[in-house]
Amino acid sequence: MGKSIIVEFIKKHKVSYIIGILFMLLSSYIQSFFPRVLGNTIDILRIDNFDFNKVKIKIVYILLIALGTFISTYVWRNQIIVNARNLECHLREKLYNHFLKLSSEFYNKRKTGDLIAYAINDISAVRMTLGPATAMLINGIAIFSVSIYSMSKIISLKFTLMILIPIPFIIFFMLKIGKLVQKRFRTVQENFASISGRVQENIYGIRVIKSYVQEESEAEKFEILNDTMMNSNINMVKISSSLSPVIEISFSISFVINLIIGGNMVLSGGITLGDFIAFNGYLTMIMRPVISIGRVINILQRGMASIKRLEEVFNVTPKIFDGIKMISSAIEGEIEFKNLSFSYSESDKTALQNINLKIPKGYTIGITGKTGSGKTTLISLLLKLYISSGEEIFIDSVDINDYSLETLRTSIGYVPQDNFLFSASIKENIKFFKDIYTDENVKKAAEISSIYESIMGFPKGFDTVLEERGVNLSGGEKQRISIARAIIRDPAILILDDSLSAVDTITESKLLKNIKKSRSGKTTIIVAHRISTIKHADFIIVMDEGRICESGTHYELIKKGGLYYETYNSQYEDQKKKSQWEAS
Repeated sequence: MGKSIIVEFIKKHKVSYIIGILFMLLSSYIQSFFPRVLGNTIDILRIDNFDFNKVKIKIVYILLIALGTFISTYVWRNQIIVNARNLECHLREKLYNHFLKLSSEFYNKRKTGDLIAYAINDISAVRMTLGPATAMLINGIAIFSVSIYSMSKIISLKFTLMILIPIPFIIFFMLKIGKLVQKRFRTVQENFASISGRVQENIYGIRVIKSYVQEESEAEKFEILNDTMMNSNINMVKISSSLSPVIEISFSISFVINLIIGGNMVLSGGITLGDFIAFNGYLTMIMRPVISIGRVINILQRGMASIKRLEEVFNVTPKIFDGIKMISSAIEGEIEFKNLSFSYSESDKTALQNINLKIPKGYTIGITGKTGSGKTTLISLLLKLYISSGEEIFIDSVDINDYSLETLRTSIGYVPQDNFLFSASIKENIKFFKDIYTDENVKKAAEISSIYESIMGFPKGFDTVLEERGVNLSGGEKQRISIARAIIRDPAILILDDSLSAVDTITESKLLKNIKKSRSGKTTIIVAHRISTIKHADFIIVMDEGRICESGTHYELIKKGGLYYETYNSQYEDQKKKSQWEAS
């Protein structure tokens, strides 16, 4: 898919590419006049009492060659190089959109640093390949061809080919080296991904590192990665740096041969001094693109390595997709699970077993259970973050797999425990950067989620800009802003996945009352470990080892004396002891 994106882009911009290549060839053709004009000028100057007007004409020719080269080079660079920058932007946008479509499973297996390397280093390498490297290659071939033709006209084709004998050996050597460069550059990219991931992880976890006094230990680990990165770069440079010396030595041989044979031809009168200088000028012109071929091959091999890496990502197909029927009718909020069983692809363990549950529209249900009992898995399937089998999950009596993703997810408001806030104002975080909500909508959502008073306590109120990941807020404040973000959408189904764990019991009670009042007739699912969070729900289910082991209202479950009762009793005793300790 990565290659097809590049081909599609080139086809779309083929006119500008054609114009760029034509002007590139024109530039090479114009440059080829310079050695000949210079040689003719030298022959004129050798004559006693030469005609100065002829010299003036040659000077005008040289200036016109310089002007023509400037204009044609300016045009082709604005076509080829600008297109390469546009391609870089296009590829990065495609990659970003592809990332957005990929399932949670993909991100569970990939490191963030590796994904960043794709978006920065690999795409930049592709841009260099289809921009400067391609331009140098075409320009070099054109100059090489014109120069050989001109050299054969000055002396002979046989002598020209004899002078250029080292070039095939240079090209053969460069192709061999190129394969090693590609292999070692791939290692460099992988090490860059590792070091990027480590830096990001340490920045996010800096408080934990400092709390456990692990600065030196983490610095040592980073030093190992840094040394590995340096060594991989050095290994690549050791190979690529051998190209230029080999090319220079080879051309030195060509110049020596030309100096010996060509010099004798000048002395014997076989050619003029001007012809000899022109011949050397063309040989110098050939040397420049051949030397650049070393750099071109380096860039091309890096680009090919990066294209292969990007191809691997682009070939990952999203496992979550729109339903075949693409149903987009408004969702009312009735939910039903029928004999739902589910296992994660990377695990042999069954995460959910025979879940049967019906949630009428407008009900508030609580879900509790031990860690790893399947609560979040159940919610993830309802959000279609993972694919369930057909005829297992129904919303409004329609199989969840028949809905379009947009309809499904716009109808569900979800607040995870590990909420995420952007480095933007509180207002923008609640609105989620959508202009469809008014300031009154934002205020109402903040009041329902019991965060309004806290926000107004900030000097800039709703315009307060949050630092990265909302570090200037408490855990409870972050959770309540995330809840406000979900409430402002007024979704048919609201899911709070243990998203009140950092909120005190008094604020929690007030917030839940506000939600119940504002969401009359709409479905709400509250996942929590704390019994106080769910005890007022219309009914509660208790999960254990992927099954629903108990269900009923708070008082019904207390009477059963099962797992729910044990959890409640344990939390009640802990709360009682805490109150006694605070009173003393």
